[in-house]
Amino acid sequence: MDAAGYTALTRQSGLMREMQVVANNIANLSTAGFRREGVVFSEYISRNEDGPSLSMARGNTRIVDLTQAGLDQTGGTFDLAIQGEGFFLIETPNGQALTRAGAFTPSAEGELVTADGNRLLDQGGAPVFVPPTARSIAIAEDGTMSADGQPVARVGLWGPVDPLALRHQSGTLFTAPAMQPLDDVTILQGFLENSNVEPVSEIARMIEVQRAYEMGQKFMDAEDSRMRGVIQTLGR
Repeated sequence: MDAAGYTALTRQSGLMREMQVVANNIANLSTAGFRREGVVFSEYISRNEDGPSLSMARGNTRIVDLTQAGLDQTGGTFDLAIQGEGFFLIETPNGQALTRAGAFTPSAEGELVTADGNRLLDQGGAPVFVPPTARSIAIAEDGTMSADGQPVARVGLWGPVDPLALRHQSGTLFTAPAMQPLDDVTILQGFLENSNVEPVSEIARMIEVQRAYEMGQKFMDAEDSRMRGVIQTLGR
């Protein structure tokens, strides 16, 4: 394969990754707390001792869109939505993770957990416990949780030290090398945040990526035909 073929192949590989990311975005249009992702392309230049350098495209960096999504009022006592930056900190089998999906329920032990059983953590990194005898639970905008009017915990709001280092783990979970607690963020009780995927723009992007991939495939097919013709001519 010549230089043009390698360049086209790396571009096709990046476009395929972007198509997978866009498809995942569209599949999560209705997933509460989901964050849209995009692919960033960069140029990779390989030195060639026997000729000119080779420039190739790399589409292996995924970036998370942190745009605020709309809120739905549910009235649920343990349905929480974040207004502004930040994430809930939860404990998973693979370590601590961040999420904007705020649908929690008390476990048999009285700890607030996600639908997958991951425990919600407070500002100190400890599980948030709901007293089993509490008749009413109120959660203030700063995350302070009160049982029958008495403060019992404060829901932690966290964020990555470097927003560009935020990585999608799975579903609505994200990880970062370093995380820090946040103070100037509002929690709304009885609300859930929607997905921030815009369906029209995402479908338009899918069509654009598909057309770019088809153009690259046509180029590679033409190059393959040209090289076959050269080989057949020289072999006569």
